[in-house]
Amino acid sequence: MQLRHFIFPIMVLLAALNGPAIAQEAREQRPQGSAAASIFDLIPSDSVTEHVLKTASGDLPYTATAGTLDLFGQAGDRNAKIFYTAYTADDGGPDRPITFAFNGGPGAASAYLHLGLVGPRIVELGPDQNDGTTPRLKDNPHTWLAFTDLVLVDPVGTGWSRAVGGDAARGFYGVRQDAESLAKFIALYTQKNSRLSSPKYLLGESYGGFRAAKVASALKDAQGILVSGIVMVSPMIDGRFLSGADEDPTIAALYLPSFAAAELERKGMFTRERAAEAERFAMTDYLVSLAGPTPTGAVGELFYARVSELTGLPRESVAQARGFVGALYAKQSSGEGRVVSPYDAGQSTVDAYPEQVDTHNDDSILDGYTRTYGAAFASYARDELRFRTEMTYTLLNGEANRRWEWNGGRSNASASGDLRDLLSVIPSFRLLVLHGYSDILTPYGTSRYVLDHLPLALGEGRTGLKVYRGGHMFYTNPSSRQHASDDARTFYCGATVN
Repeated sequence: MQLRHFIFPIMVLLAALNGPAIAQEAREQRPQGSAAASIFDLIPSDSVTEHVLKTASGDLPYTATAGTLDLFGQAGDRNAKIFYTAYTADDGGPDRPITFAFNGGPGAASAYLHLGLVGPRIVELGPDQNDGTTPRLKDNPHTWLAFTDLVLVDPVGTGWSRAVGGDAARGFYGVRQDAESLAKFIALYTQKNSRLSSPKYLLGESYGGFRAAKVASALKDAQGILVSGIVMVSPMIDGRFLSGADEDPTIAALYLPSFAAAELERKGMFTRERAAEAERFAMTDYLVSLAGPTPTGAVGELFYARVSELTGLPRESVAQARGFVGALYAKQSSGEGRVVSPYDAGQSTVDAYPEQVDTHNDDSILDGYTRTYGAAFASYARDELRFRTEMTYTLLNGEANRRWEWNGGRSNASASGDLRDLLSVIPSFRLLVLHGYSDILTPYGTSRYVLDHLPLALGEGRTGLKVYRGGHMFYTNPSSRQHASDDARTFYCGATVN
């Protein structure tokens, strides 16, 4: 996404090859010149506070730590500080599961997952959960802290995580360097807090899902740490599926169920049964028709009418595009003068540029109400976590996104191999993927395809996909947030989530 489409181009995304190596040792902080002193002096000491969350099952006392860990280069120079917020249940102990969570982008801070889904406090976004003008913090009755300790991590360049300087920061902006730096952070945190015996999980949203697989591989290969599982939220797993829906029949078929689910939401007609019907059509008649000769005559009429009905697109436009509807969807599916968001195509807004075919509004979700997560987290950290700094909290870093090195291009970026290797060499490793039905940025069909094409001996009983009402950030819907938390609890308890 330009910055307006950030999470996918929160991912809503990956690795540089020539950044500086980062050696890890815990040591006393020491200034490394005026540049390091000036930026790092704005970052305060760690803050530890005590809290009690009242839940339906009783009080949950916990300790919150808002702080940073240092990363050092091979020469012993400190080259970055990574900011994190950790929550540990007071009665948990060292064997309690611990989850390291991050968002995507690339260049997105963890405030989305933190205040939107898993943390003990969440942001309320108005009565319909789509108004960021008057955000309010409240207790999260479905916090994942009920079943796992949490460490929310901001990669270098996001949140309050900073490198020693601009040139050094760019050395973290890539798939490999990013994964290695986060693996080293996790190793340091694990050692410092005596959590080696804890079952360790990774949670990543959007590009963060891809990142989680890469970090798990880096932990295994470079740090000797094996993770028990990964939870991916609206992930990008394979970059090849994020473009090509207007020419590749398979990719188009993987997108169609999300297009159809969004149309059902806009009509107020959504049911899981109707969504499943669209899935069956997508992988049968639709896929075959796109892959074969152009449908004509009565057969073509029926085919284009069906696609039009499912997507809300004019039949004439569908026929002209021969059924490949991805490029048409944003501006034509929701009626004249309306556009839909790729983050949740079940929502539409007035088209600010109706006279221009290819010009789009700022995104109503990414550039709209979810922007408040940044300011809300900064206030929360200052007022409740007592982490007080004059540094700006960077929710989305456009430079990191633009400069990201993908090791051969985004379309070739893939985490499928990492998942296969993790499933193969860690017998207890498990994977849970969570999606929103009407997310057309990272459609759930693409993740289903990846899971369905794992060797049966690897995936059966150890991987699961759950889909909820809503879009890329489906957790802004309170009901979907609750269902996702319930499914995550089941997953952490060791049960199969189908």
